[in-house]
Formats: sequence, structure tokens, C-alpha cells
Amino acid sequence: MVAAGDRVWFRPADNHEGIIESIEPRYGILCRASKRRQHVIVANVDQLLIVASAAEPYLKPNLIDRYLVTAEKAGITPVICINKVDLIDPADLQPLVGVYGQMGYQVILLSATEGIGVERLRAAVRDRASVLSGQSGVGKSTILNAIEPGLNLRVGHVSETTDKGRHTTTTSSLVPLAAGGHVVDTPGIRQFQLWDVIPEEVAGYFRDLRPFITGCRFPDCSHTHEEGCGVKGAVADGFLDVRRYESYCQIHAGDMA
Repeated sequence: MVAAGDRVWFRPADNHEGIIESIEPRYGILCRASKRRQHVIVANVDQLLIVASAAEPYLKPNLIDRYLVTAEKAGITPVICINKVDLIDPADLQPLVGVYGQMGYQVILLSATEGIGVERLRAAVRDRASVLSGQSGVGKSTILNAIEPGLNLRVGHVSETTDKGRHTTTTSSLVPLAAGGHVVDTPGIRQFQLWDVIPEEVAGYFRDLRPFITGCRFPDCSHTHEEGCGVKGAVADGFLDVRRYESYCQIHAGDMA
């Protein structure tokens, strides 16, 4: 199947149409599992903009962690974008931002409607092949309208009853940027199940867990229940964030975000 971002060979046909004959080898693939099959969201990107919202809908750090695992596996640079910071006290986000920042991840606090952080994000996407992904209602289309004036993408609203957004973007589309580069806008997601990542591999994609794995007594340690576990010891001693460890355990167990 052809995905957004694919480079293809095509043969011109009548009525200004064409026939795709082959797809060039891919790199930088963002994909997830859907009905036990691989769903390629976008191909040939070098940067993943993980969009979350501080409120409306509420922030889901475990979903961010799943995106980070996928980015680490695919070799894509992740940028965590937390939108709607005008709806809360930004100081409330500092513990979460600090944990990600200590691991070397770039975090941008945004309010696309108020213009907060827009210039920083605009600089981050310049001359890059980026993809914008996140749950419905976090403001992906609003962010694109902010960093590329004149797009006038349709935006939706979050339900006050369910705290969930509606799909305003129904298909992935590649948006060229006037300053250089492009961003692939993608539909909002409800869940993000990892593709082709077995439980034994998950810890290796957690930057903060990796340094403590060598301290485990058993080489096949799952870091969930074993005695003499270096990771569990680091959590107990305060060297690892408890929420991140709980997120690891949830992903390792195969629970859905």
C-alpha cells in the first residue's frame, strides 16, 4: 500500500492521471499495529512531532511514551509538543517536561491560539521532513495553521461530555512549508499499539531505563518482578521516574494506551 511520504515511480495516463508502478525503498517509517497488521502512517520522515494537549483532552503521558518507543525503533527524531498550555498553569507541567528533557528529548510548550511557542516550533520544522501525530482534539490542524499562515485547515472542538476530539483530518496530507521542508498532517488517533516490538525489546527503547539494565542479576530480567533487578533498584533509590517505570510496565504487558 502507498503511504503518505512515499517516493514512487508512476506512468502518466490520460485525463492528467497516472499509474503508480513502484515504490522506492522507505526510511523513517512511522507505523502502528491495527487489527494485528502493520499500519504505515507515513514514510520517509526524519522528525516526529508528538502532539499532546495540556487539557481538553487531558494529557496522556503513556501515549507520548509509546510514540517515543516507535521513534527510537525507527530512527526518527522525536519532538514533544504540548499544546493548549494557556488552559493551565504551565508550572504544573515542569516535572513531566523535566523528565523528558533530562533524557535529551526536545519539549515545546505551545498555545497555537495564543501564539506561545509557535516561533520555536516553526524553527524546528524548517528544512525537515516532519510528521505531526497525536490523539484527536489536541490541536494539530490549529498548530499547522499557526506555523504556516494561509493554510486555513478546518479545526474541530473537544466534546465537553467525553473530553475527546472529533476527526477533522481524515486522511494524511503532505504540507510544503514556505520556509523549507514539509510536514505530514495525519488523522487523530484513539490508541497507539506498537508494531513489531516484543516485550523483551521495550526496555532497550526507554532511554532512562537502559543505563540500569546491566545491573540486573538475571540476563533475561523483565524489570517487572525479579529480585536483584537494577531497574527496580533505580526506581526505589529515586534515580528513575516512577511514572515512566509504570509506563514501561504497562507497555511491556501489552496494555493499550
